[in-house]
Amino acid sequence: MNTTAATPHAPSDPGRAARFVATQSLLTLDARHPFAAKSLIDAQDMHRTVMSGFLGWVEEGSPDARSQMGILSTWTVDLRQARLNLVVQSSVPADWSGMPRGALAEAPQTLTVDRTFRIGDRVDFRTVVNPVRSLPPAPGSPPKTRGVRVPHTRPEHVRTWFSHRLQPSGEPAVAPNGVTRIGADADTERLALRMLPRISSPAPHKGLRIARAEIKGTLTVTDPKALVTALTQGIGHARAYSCGLILVR
Repeated sequence: MNTTAATPHAPSDPGRAARFVATQSLLTLDARHPFAAKSLIDAQDMHRTVMSGFLGWVEEGSPDARSQMGILSTWTVDLRQARLNLVVQSSVPADWSGMPRGALAEAPQTLTVDRTFRIGDRVDFRTVVNPVRSLPPAPGSPPKTRGVRVPHTRPEHVRTWFSHRLQPSGEPAVAPNGVTRIGADADTERLALRMLPRISSPAPHKGLRIARAEIKGTLTVTDPKALVTALTQGIGHARAYSCGLILVR
C-alpha cells in the first residue's frame, strides 16, 4: 500500500487500479462512563484510548508507533443518546479486550476493508481534518526557527484548504508548492462543511488546542495509487488526535 510520491513537476503514474486493505474497528462507548468522558475532554486521553487496542505490536515507547501500525481514527458524539462513536483504522488487528466493559455500550465490531479503486470511480466520503496554514518565522528569528501554524476557522477557508489537496486528472500527486494531493477530484461547491468544537488537553500538554472541521461529499478517482496513500496515511496535521482519516463508501 505504500507508494512513492511523484515529483512536484512531473505527472504521477496513476496506473489502472490500486488496492486498499485495512482493518477498521467500530466502537460504541457510553459517553457518561468516566473512561469515555475523559477521552472526550482530553485529546491526549483519546489518543491513549485509541492506542490501547494495539499493545505489543511495536516496542513500547517507539516515537512512530502510530504510523508503523497505520493507525488513524475519527469520532462523533451523540449527546441525546450519550454515545461516543469511535472508528479506528489500522494495518494490524486491534484487541479491545482491555477496555472497561462498563464503558462499552455495544460489543466492538471489526471489519476488513479490501477495495480496489480505478480511475473514474466515484465514492462518497467523510473526513474530519485539522485545517491549518503555516506562517513564516518573524523577521530576525534565530536560524531554524519554526513557523507558526494558524488554524482556519471559517468554512470557506476550509474549502480552499481542501481544494488544494484535490488532484484534477493529469495533475501530479504532489503539487508544485509541496502539498500532497489525495488522488481524487471533487466539485468543491457541493462539499458539505461544518466547523467542529476544538479539542484540547490539560497539563502536561498545556497549549494543545486542535481546530477541526468536517468535510463530506463525493470524490472522483483520478490517481488510484495516490488515493490509496491518502486513505492509508490520512491527510493534514493532528493525525494522532483523530484527524485526517478519510472514510469512503
